[in-house]
Amino acid sequence: MEKVDNLILGCGETRVPGAVHIDKNELVKPDVIHDLNSFPYPFEDNSVCHIQAFHIIEHLSDPFDVMREFYRILKPNGKLHIKVPHCSRGFTHSQHKSGFDVAFPLYFDKSFTLSGYFGIDFKCEKNELHWLGNQHLLKYIGIKNWQITILQTLNFFINMLAGMNPYVCSRFWAYWVGGFDEIEFEFTCIKEASNDSKESELESNAWGIAQSMEFNSKHK
Repeated sequence: MEKVDNLILGCGETRVPGAVHIDKNELVKPDVIHDLNSFPYPFEDNSVCHIQAFHIIEHLSDPFDVMREFYRILKPNGKLHIKVPHCSRGFTHSQHKSGFDVAFPLYFDKSFTLSGYFGIDFKCEKNELHWLGNQHLLKYIGIKNWQITILQTLNFFINMLAGMNPYVCSRFWAYWVGGFDEIEFEFTCIKEASNDSKESELESNAWGIAQSMEFNSKHK
């Protein structure tokens, strides 16, 4: 498959303009039909600038095999944006196979223990606990608008406290507030750029700049 700027994994009904959407469910009509438990994915090495995987890898058999596959298809300095359930509420869905902690990025850091390092390098750019996740689904489970407003206000303040030290929160007081729905991670893929992938790094950086400009224009 040709080079991909933005890849949305396990897309469901989500659609992002200009992105390639992949899912195993034919009913949602993705661009690519593929079971994400099946390796390799139908993308070349170093061919993807950005991967988005929101609440996907907890449904898969081995998150570390999935991360290795992300690493394979990402370009040098490519971006990986994932959301996963925090372990305090990791198994609220009957199909979840894994729960996650804020220590997850350490397994992709060479400075971590030899027994813990998984042999692929991702630089963690964001590690953020969210008390209230999947807010768009609240109305579907009977939560009224005024109740959603209260929950969102609580979410703001609880997240702010958690952000002071996610490790302390996760270890000591996450359960005092009923657990956290999700962790949001952003990673940069760290690997050697080959001679024919120098342009890939420039494309990846250009994609990031374009996203930043789009965000800024919407929030002026």
